[in-house]
Amino acid sequence: MLEALSKIRRGTNEIISEEELKKKLSSGKKLRIKLGVDPTAPDLHLGHSVIINKLKTFQDLGHQVVFLIGDFTARIGDPSGRSATRPMMTEEQIMKNVKTYQDQVFKILDKSKTEVVFNGKWLSALGIEGLLKLASKHTVAQMLVRDDFEKRYKNDVPISIVEFMYPLLQAYDSVVLKADVELGGNDQKFNLLLGRDMQRDDGQEPQIVITMPLLEGTDGVRKMSKSYNNYISLNDAPNEMFGKIMSISDELMYRYYELLTQDDLETVKKMHPKEAKVSLAKQIVERYWTAQDAQKAEEEFNKIFAKKDLPTDIEKYACKTNKIKISQLLIDSSMVSSKNEARRLIEQGGVKINSEKINSDEEIEIKNEIIMQAGKRKFRKIVYGG
Repeated sequence: MLEALSKIRRGTNEIISEEELKKKLSSGKKLRIKLGVDPTAPDLHLGHSVIINKLKTFQDLGHQVVFLIGDFTARIGDPSGRSATRPMMTEEQIMKNVKTYQDQVFKILDKSKTEVVFNGKWLSALGIEGLLKLASKHTVAQMLVRDDFEKRYKNDVPISIVEFMYPLLQAYDSVVLKADVELGGNDQKFNLLLGRDMQRDDGQEPQIVITMPLLEGTDGVRKMSKSYNNYISLNDAPNEMFGKIMSISDELMYRYYELLTQDDLETVKKMHPKEAKVSLAKQIVERYWTAQDAQKAEEEFNKIFAKKDLPTDIEKYACKTNKIKISQLLIDSSMVSSKNEARRLIEQGGVKINSEKINSDEEIEIKNEIIMQAGKRKFRKIVYGG
């Protein structure tokens, strides 16, 4: 049990309570370990993987992991850590994201040993009477204990009634699933503890709460999030994933080692920082792709950044017109996702044509093949295909 407890403890923020967890582990019972994720964006990223890796630890120890996809709660959006109300999502957006989540999570978890559930199954069935019953057991004062709600209330930032419902619905998930342990980020602590209370009220043994730290994004400041454009997606191409990891600071690299790997940190710290970073990048790429992909990604990285050469496999884009503004060409060739992003990249000096930095969003004429570069790692061969 001590070895199992050591593996569970690694990288955790808090275990409530460890004594209760020891008791459950020593019972020999196959525990039900719950993790809920709302499909509010198309991609899972390395920030999500911190908690999913902990779920995998329990799975490897022989326990039953329950991966809950919040198709119902995604309509509200978790208010944890939010300074404003999330926009409501459509059913079409949610279901599109659900498909990608199921594809990505099994890059980490063993599909044959994972129970996948959707909370829409029981939350939709609650009806107005069930929702009112849930809401009647909790007060506004209880909700305002939450740090994020309290700050918004004091600063006159609107809090919708729907947002107050979110923690209750997440807690009710634990009652339905009879969870023994629930995992979440440290910003989820209020919701997870509410699950303990609701289980106790229902006559169940309260779940153990394990919170995990939020992984900082590639900027090293804010939590990893698509909203902050500082994320490394589990679906990023090997070269892109490798390059993003190589771009992080040495200090952040050690945190990634702690939260994303099982490597001994003392051994890692004895390595040269660049050697350690390359090793981390290869390990992460291999985990989500293959060893061969990791090796090729390293070679490509060295080719571009160490030798200042161009990649060997630049994707070709045939432009339909021979005259076009650079911002539009960046969008059309899928190098950026919006005109604002294109203009910002140009203003920051992040766009080059044939190795020459572009200083303004000018119109260019495509006569011969050109090589366009956006940021450090995105390249396109542009030809006129009209």
